[in-house]
Amino acid sequence: MAQIQDVFVSPTVDWWVLVPQIILVGAALGLLLVASLAPRALPSWVATITTIATGAAAAIVAAVQWGMWGSTPRPTLNGAFVSDGFSLLLTVLIGAGVAMTALVAHSALDRYDMAPPEFAALLLASAAGAVVMAGANDLIVLFLGLESLSIALYVLIALAGRRASARESAMKYFVLGAFSSAFFLYGVALVYGSTGGTNLSGIGAFLFGTVRETDYLLLAGIALLLVGLGFKVAAVPFHFWAPDVYEGAPSPVTGYLASIAKAAGFAALARVLYVAVFQQSTAWKPIVVALAFATLAVGAVMAICQNDVKRMLAYSSISHAGFVLVGLSAVPAASGLVQWTEGGGDAVSSSVFYLIVYSFMALGSFAVLSVIGAELRSPEPDASAHALSRYGGLARRRPVLALAFTVLLLAQAGVPLTAGFVAKFEVIRAAIGASGYVLAAVAMVTAVVSAFAYLRVVLAMYAPEGSTDDDDDIPSARAGRPRWGGLPLTSVFAISLAVAVTVVVGVLPQTLLEWSRDAVLSIIL
Repeated sequence: MAQIQDVFVSPTVDWWVLVPQIILVGAALGLLLVASLAPRALPSWVATITTIATGAAAAIVAAVQWGMWGSTPRPTLNGAFVSDGFSLLLTVLIGAGVAMTALVAHSALDRYDMAPPEFAALLLASAAGAVVMAGANDLIVLFLGLESLSIALYVLIALAGRRASARESAMKYFVLGAFSSAFFLYGVALVYGSTGGTNLSGIGAFLFGTVRETDYLLLAGIALLLVGLGFKVAAVPFHFWAPDVYEGAPSPVTGYLASIAKAAGFAALARVLYVAVFQQSTAWKPIVVALAFATLAVGAVMAICQNDVKRMLAYSSISHAGFVLVGLSAVPAASGLVQWTEGGGDAVSSSVFYLIVYSFMALGSFAVLSVIGAELRSPEPDASAHALSRYGGLARRRPVLALAFTVLLLAQAGVPLTAGFVAKFEVIRAAIGASGYVLAAVAMVTAVVSAFAYLRVVLAMYAPEGSTDDDDDIPSARAGRPRWGGLPLTSVFAISLAVAVTVVVGVLPQTLLEWSRDAVLSIIL
């Protein structure tokens, strides 16, 4: 017994680093406990306020931590988790995404027949997994965060159980997600077999100064890690689940899937590529470039072929994932430390900036779809209310809502003076800086192709009268929900926030660009 005690050394825990995760998990467990012990069902506003306050608290704590130690890595749990500028900036984004999702879902919980406490607890649990993925410095911890995020999302999608499309989407996501997790775990095993460790920084130090082009065990492990994470970010050819799942899931959950879940997946991908195996960039860069090519092309072409707005936004999300991959593939060719720091900083920071900007655009867009879906009646109980023809004349019925949706769609198309234009410009500039001229050209062409899909929706909304449902087909507002102009007040606030961020960052992007560049210093140094 004495010998065992001498060998085992308990890891030191910096609890201050783990406060955002503790807040998220503690609120989820506390809400479930209160809901199970309460003599009657909790009002939905209790779960909504708790979720909003928890997301805001996690974001505020992360912002305070960033102000205290900046981008300097602060590890805990024997280096398995690290708090740095990269993880803290994404934690702020995750907290904001949780709050916005709760605002949008508040007016939709009854319509989808979802229990508010369970929905809020699952949302907070998935956010805790996303935070772990953003700061994971170990492949095992990264896998735990990935599964925490994914399992909660499986149940969130299926929570609208009375809708057959939601059950089908949850099952598809679950089955394919299980396969992707198996690929990821096998990749972890191969990387461990090649390097002797799972700590990302340790793997990077082990590989430093060497390019092991003949280490096929390591290369196979990297490839399998890319497959597992490629599924989570819906990169082609691992995207087949995304259109069906996005279409069948409740719109608030779809917005969360397209934004926060995607951001967490790309955060994990950036850490693996730029912390652990950046010395093997000559091996993995062509793979990432090929993924970016395919994702851009398939997402753009398939988006313009859709006649369902929700499905179009699903393929649009795939195309946006391609733009983030363009940024991550911009590995600098120079081997000097200064050149690597500048080039690597542009690659990762442009991707982080794009993720932040797109997350707000996606959350706002699916918030609009959630509001519109509540108003447009479907001819069949489980039919989609988001056919393009049903959006015709929206500007006449809901001029402010149509204007907000127009701004968000034009921003996704990359129209100047919007955040989407700046984000696309940054990733293309990073690609050109790394001599990726062909990929940059493809990105610009696919941006033009994708714009057609967005403009179709805009033109439909501002179409002349007579081509759409009459106002009499719109159901009256539900009682008991605060509304503004006939719209749910909570959704109006979330949409307004998304539009404000999109416009302000498009006009004054420098502050967010500087934050993104400061945040990635711990990744590239």
